Amino acid sequence: MIYAIILMILSIMAGAIGFHLIEGYTWTDSFFMAIITISTVGYTTVGTLEPLGKIFASLYIIMNLVIFAYVISVITSYLFEGGLRNIFRKFIIDREVNKMKDHVIVCGYGRNGSKACEELQLSGKDFVVIENNEDIINSIPDDGSIHLVVGDATDDDVLRLAKIDTAEYIIITLPRDSDNVFITLTARELNPDIHVIARASDPSSERKLHRAGAHNVILPDVLGGLHMSQLITKPYVIEFLDILNGVSSEELHLEEITYDDIRKDYQNHTIGDLDIRAKSGVTIIGVRRGEGGFSFNPGPDTIINQGSILIVLGNKTQIEKFSDLYLNNKILK
Repeated sequence: MIYAIILMILSIMAGAIGFHLIEGYTWTDSFFMAIITISTVGYTTVGTLEPLGKIFASLYIIMNLVIFAYVISVITSYLFEGGLRNIFRKFIIDREVNKMKDHVIVCGYGRNGSKACEELQLSGKDFVVIENNEDIINSIPDDGSIHLVVGDATDDDVLRLAKIDTAEYIIITLPRDSDNVFITLTARELNPDIHVIARASDPSSERKLHRAGAHNVILPDVLGGLHMSQLITKPYVIEFLDILNGVSSEELHLEEITYDDIRKDYQNHTIGDLDIRAKSGVTIIGVRRGEGGFSFNPGPDTIINQGSILIVLGNKTQIEKFSDLYLNNKILK
């Protein structure tokens, strides 16, 4: 659209200059002649055209028929092929992104990034995707469910557009480890408090990413190979883990519950007092206390106090019942 407008302005200027130099018209008359020639409205010319002026006007008309057809095609594409809608959608997304706080930035919407976005959507976590590959951008759902910033994630300004200064997490899934290291360094500089989760293809890059400031480094190829080998050595363990990860069609979920999620009248009680398993059916398989690590399969005398994080296991019905009975505002479904 910008190119079309610039081209039209340059055409008008060329016509005005041509009529001024060839026919000696004033600048006002030259501008008028350029406009009526482009628009082909058929108004009377300012004066009688000399032979050279007629040749110029004829060539000018032919040239502007092409330019006019191009401009019309661009405008039509914006009006009828979604271009104008995309501009409006980008404006809405930019406005929403500017209001975000404690959100997640996902760099790259490839195989890993798209899966991360699916899980974030299911959990109701606000997130922004940064992507510059046109083919991948066209594959992103156009329903407004994903906030997209088009650009190179290694660019500081693009990260700022994604509001990295107010983000809580950044997930870096670019295919090149060098880019992931660079983004990690940049992210930690722009927001020292951000939690960085980075992907690595080469195991030797894991240490570099940690040195750059990444809190967690994921190696998909290593995890994939380990998963496949354990399907042979520990098939039923992997089957159970697949159920927990949603790979299986069976509905079994792991959820983490913080102390603040629990209703006040249930806080600072023991697991035995709450009788969670009998009332809801879920099982508490672990409790984390601050930096003290996990206590697996906690006993009934375990107290749920400030800083406790519960890991609960159950099917969809049990999780929903647990949410209704014990949680304050967090709804697990």
